[in-house]
Amino acid sequence: MSQTSADAPRLELRGMRKYFASSGVLAVADVSLEVWPGEVVAIIGENGTGKSTLMNLLFGVHPADAGTVLVDGQQRDIKSPQDAIDMGLGMVHQHFELVPSFTVAQNVLLGREPARAGFYDDRAANERVAELAAESGLDLSPTQRVGSLTIGAQQRVEILKALAADARLLIFDEPTAVLTPAEADDLVLMMRRLADTGRAVLFISHKLPEVQAVADRIIVMRQGKVVANLRRGEADDAELARLMVGREVQLHTAPPREASGDVVLHVEDVRLPGVGDTGDSGISFDLHKQQVVGVAGVSGNGQDELIEALAGLRALDSGKVSVRGQDLTNARPARIRDAGVAHIAADRMHVGLNVQATLEENAAATAFRSRMFSRFGVIKRRARRRFAEKLISDYEVRGAAPTRSVASLSGGNLQKIVIGRELAGRPSIVLANQPTRGLDVGSIEFVHSVLLDACADGAGVLLVSTELDEIFALSHRIAVMYRGKLVGPFPREQMTRERVGRIMASGEDAS
Repeated sequence: MSQTSADAPRLELRGMRKYFASSGVLAVADVSLEVWPGEVVAIIGENGTGKSTLMNLLFGVHPADAGTVLVDGQQRDIKSPQDAIDMGLGMVHQHFELVPSFTVAQNVLLGREPARAGFYDDRAANERVAELAAESGLDLSPTQRVGSLTIGAQQRVEILKALAADARLLIFDEPTAVLTPAEADDLVLMMRRLADTGRAVLFISHKLPEVQAVADRIIVMRQGKVVANLRRGEADDAELARLMVGREVQLHTAPPREASGDVVLHVEDVRLPGVGDTGDSGISFDLHKQQVVGVAGVSGNGQDELIEALAGLRALDSGKVSVRGQDLTNARPARIRDAGVAHIAADRMHVGLNVQATLEENAAATAFRSRMFSRFGVIKRRARRRFAEKLISDYEVRGAAPTRSVASLSGGNLQKIVIGRELAGRPSIVLANQPTRGLDVGSIEFVHSVLLDACADGAGVLLVSTELDEIFALSHRIAVMYRGKLVGPFPREQMTRERVGRIMASGEDAS
């Protein structure tokens, strides 16, 4: 990348500032930065430090309280996302903005639909999106309904939307947070290819290895301010983490010692409707007290469906599920929760939380009928408020208040609310599905710590993650899901990343 190839930065921000009036929090404080054509710039920082807010200011989602935006050297007034798009800016949002009932092609070309004789040209739309997907290396069928896609595939649709607008500056807000490792690698290469064509790329990420791999410059934010603007190679991962959090961060968790007790979850010959081929014997495994069983695998191989079935959100075709010796096969979610099962859902926005409700309503959502929060059917509002305040304090939920809607909180702070609520009742079983997806290094360290604390306190933890580092850091035993089949679990000391990778690719264990 060479800055001498252009007369002016593709994007320049001067003194950007944003207050949240509801809380008085200064979310963005006098931030200035520039991005040149052909350059990839990464913005990193803790959850809630102002990164996504800054991107929303730039894209016209929120008005800035102060500051100037220049695009290609000209001062611009961006009042709406359409203004940003018209100026050559494209954004891939952290939380999807898709129409589930529309096809991939209809979502990608929404607002730019091809027409023939005054009618929507379905064939032309499908051909255009298929061509764009092939050029971008994104495996998507233009005719598939978005509502039927996995989270990772929906993220790819968001990326195609931005590319279809032919933007000169592409903004990626946590683009790999929901992708598999292979998909993330492909996206990193795509960002580099986009920059090589003269486009500018600005992206937010919590994954330091991918930042180090692709970014020409790394901008570190902390508490709404830019605290470092570095060329790639000027700081290692440990130094970047220290700059982000303001303290030393433990990047690698030591594997826990095996300390399993009685069986708390027994899964026998379970088969799930519409999920691959579970083989001759279905899915079977035991989870013990004070044990973490990690389930690896490429997203979309049945992990979500297994967790949902165990949480009571999906019916089994056949098989048996027992919790502490009690048969709970196809039991209702409330009965499963009453048996001591906590569920950290992969989709915190639509399953884990009601983003239109307040923090205290979300904090008590799974236990509002309990004696803790109600008496004779009447909600005990003071108890609910105290619980929410304790959750905010214990889990360091930044920018939050009990009576405030959680919609404006960052992904990391939303996840802290879910995890704090689920672990509050000292559950016997924790179903943790992608618990650190999209979190910064400090939040990941925190989540790992509270999960291991829950395990040490007596819980069995079933951990589903596409992050192999996380699986190996936390698990006593490791299994792999492949097309609905569970291979394992095996003792952690018998597993290597290479062995797990082979099973993920083919479903066969040659070891």
